[in-house]
Amino acid sequence: MADKTFRLEIIAPDRIFYSNDIYMVEYNTVEGQVGVYADHIPMTQIIAPGRLIITERNEEKQAALLSGFVEITSEKMTILAEAVEWPQDIDIKRAEEAKIRAQRRISSEQGGIDIGRAELALKRALIRLEIAGK
Repeated sequence: MADKTFRLEIIAPDRIFYSNDIYMVEYNTVEGQVGVYADHIPMTQIIAPGRLIITERNEEKQAALLSGFVEITSEKMTILAEAVEWPQDIDIKRAEEAKIRAQRRISSEQGGIDIGRAELALKRALIRLEIAGK
């Protein structure tokens, strides 16, 4: 593990979700899975639904990061998250219901169903359930 830390700030629509100095962060983008250490090149990225893994000095934290944008500068990394949840904050019943609804839409033979949107809803529900340990 690298010895150098960098500042990570995760800003959700209703609060500062996380702010601390860390060693590494891993998350999904529309181009694939990414891991970031200190001194990463500046860039911006679009978040894809997935597991967020934050490596601090003596622990690893995980959350469901479902959408948003990333900005990496020489000073810090900022995630502007449209949706992010710690495992203990995930409503398991709601996630299971969302999974069932999305599966029904995908398997429906009715016209007018936006399959891409239904598949994204299914992926979000599955990630929430995975992070919550269900």
